[in-house]
Amino acid sequence: MVKIKTGLGLDSHRFHEDQSVDKPLLLGGVNFDSALSLEGNSDADVVLHAIADAISSITGNTIIGGKADELCQQGITDSREYLKLALADLEEHTISHIAIALECQQPKIDPMVEPMRNSIAELLGITFSDVGITATSGEALTDVGRGLGIHCTVIVTVVSK
Repeated sequence: MVKIKTGLGLDSHRFHEDQSVDKPLLLGGVNFDSALSLEGNSDADVVLHAIADAISSITGNTIIGGKADELCQQGITDSREYLKLALADLEEHTISHIAIALECQQPKIDPMVEPMRNSIAELLGITFSDVGITATSGEALTDVGRGLGIHCTVIVTVVSK
């Protein structure tokens, strides 16, 4: 019998107030051409962190937090490495679909949706058509909507092998 599970992941990071900080803005493993960068011990890729959290909600093995913090202390700040740990825990499950919703005033997400979908599909070993990305400005209703950072919500659907 095929078993289907759904995982939910969330992550948010503030923008560096000092825009002279030399740190790339990475979302979904894609480098955005932006003067903005996100605060965090790691590369602060909110999309990959939210994906890892969504997978953790399926497997019960938390990656973002303890394990990722340990890796950061060892100098491993690439969120793709954290995602690899989460994916290894899936064992008998295969990702069927991923839905990603971003909230931010900037950068503009729509022009980068295709490269992000390609990157995420490659990282997860799924097809481009199984990655959905939407974005909203947040209409200034929250700190993120007022342009202070980026928030990402992810839903991952897996099926048993």
